[in-house]
Amino acid sequence: MGMPAGERLGLDIKRAEQALMAAKNAALRPANLTVAQYAALLALADSPGISGAALARSCLVTPQAMAAVLKTLEERGLVARAPHRWHRHVLETHLTEAGEEALTVADRAAVRIERRLADTFTDEERRILRHLLARCVQAIEERD
Repeated sequence: MGMPAGERLGLDIKRAEQALMAAKNAALRPANLTVAQYAALLALADSPGISGAALARSCLVTPQAMAAVLKTLEERGLVARAPHRWHRHVLETHLTEAGEEALTVADRAAVRIERRLADTFTDEERRILRHLLARCVQAIEERD
């Protein structure tokens, strides 16, 4: 074995990510949203009219995964999609009134988790943690 299991950071990172996703899934259940659906609604609130491909990049998922999320959200009446005025092959996506309401309910629950997480650290610790996580991403993306 090239590295003892206790020295591998990947497991710790994965454990934290799974704990966050599990907490958010549970918190979003009363709003009848998944974390992916919530992330899409949140991104749409920030960028109305964004394309599905851009939305996928924003939410860190594949375009195929985002297409499935958008299909469900559209079927539920939470988003509306229409061809762009100039680029007919690009669909613009907007929140509907029901989507805005669902996002408001879901965001209250998600923010409670984010605040709990943020409050665990001082401002300086949060800055350092973000810096360290960015370094993790950089190290992982480096090619041998």
